[in-house]
Amino acid sequence: METRTRILSGIQPTGSPHLGNYFGAIKQHIELQKEGDCFYFIADYHALTTIKDGDALRQNTYEVAATYLAFGLDPATTTFFRQSDVPEVTELTWILSTVAGMGLLERAHSYKDKLAKKLSPMVGLFLYPILMASDILIYKSNLVPVGQDQIQHVEITRDIAGYFNNTFGETFPLPDYRMGVAPKVPGIDGAKMSKSYDNTIELSLAGKALRKKIMSIVTDSKTVEEPKSPDNCTVFILYSLMSTEAEKLALAERYQAGGMGYGDAKTLLLEKIEDKFADFRMRYAKIMADPEYVEESLRMGAMKARSLAAQTLTEVRSAVGFRA
Repeated sequence: METRTRILSGIQPTGSPHLGNYFGAIKQHIELQKEGDCFYFIADYHALTTIKDGDALRQNTYEVAATYLAFGLDPATTTFFRQSDVPEVTELTWILSTVAGMGLLERAHSYKDKLAKKLSPMVGLFLYPILMASDILIYKSNLVPVGQDQIQHVEITRDIAGYFNNTFGETFPLPDYRMGVAPKVPGIDGAKMSKSYDNTIELSLAGKALRKKIMSIVTDSKTVEEPKSPDNCTVFILYSLMSTEAEKLALAERYQAGGMGYGDAKTLLLEKIEDKFADFRMRYAKIMADPEYVEESLRMGAMKARSLAAQTLTEVRSAVGFRA
């Protein structure tokens, strides 16, 4: 019997899902359901380094779950669950921390970036790569789809797995990463779209709320008559993510010819977003109103994930000398 590739990824529930989440992760995750045995988790343990409000974390987690389900995640075939519903991952984190070197963690980008910004990073942030390694290894994952900024964490996971295997015997397969083809999605201020920058366009927005957000996109001060460069315009870049090549080329020509204001371009973008996500928003609203369905989907995934995690942890406990 052929063994399917086990694919694992997670998303932090740090706010309402937005366009950057969709094009950067969700779209690829939904497509990957056809390629392997997928484990997708809502990383609420990780989110505790950012969110200190229990009600907000619960709401964000629910919105992320509803978003994935509305985009077509199939809970019958994809293992979809809350990270915190599998507490075994925290025990494995401690065990792995006893073989992971300090230098390995000190070199992690997530930690170094905070030091460079003169911030005082918390212990949880320092240990973030070990918790991520536990997320990956406890399900004996083979493939982790990542963006450029997450490659190092998979490499750290491979190092930690190697340290454990060399110390206690072969237990974990070494996971590989797959670079996503996701584009960089700019926010309304032109920087990378991120909840932490407060520059997002939420997927659930529609009508006047969406129009207000689109019209607030920062552009340069060129007049209607002046030719404009599409290449560094946030409005054009976002439009391009949802348009055909012919539509993209037509709008680029209008930019370069002059005679079109940014207000017109924003209106085209608004129409494109409304059309692209209309069906999603209908499904999302229906799912958001059905908490029993959302909870049952997450419970079903957690049962499968926890069963597998328990098997792995039994092997690990036996290897290190605990009562398995």
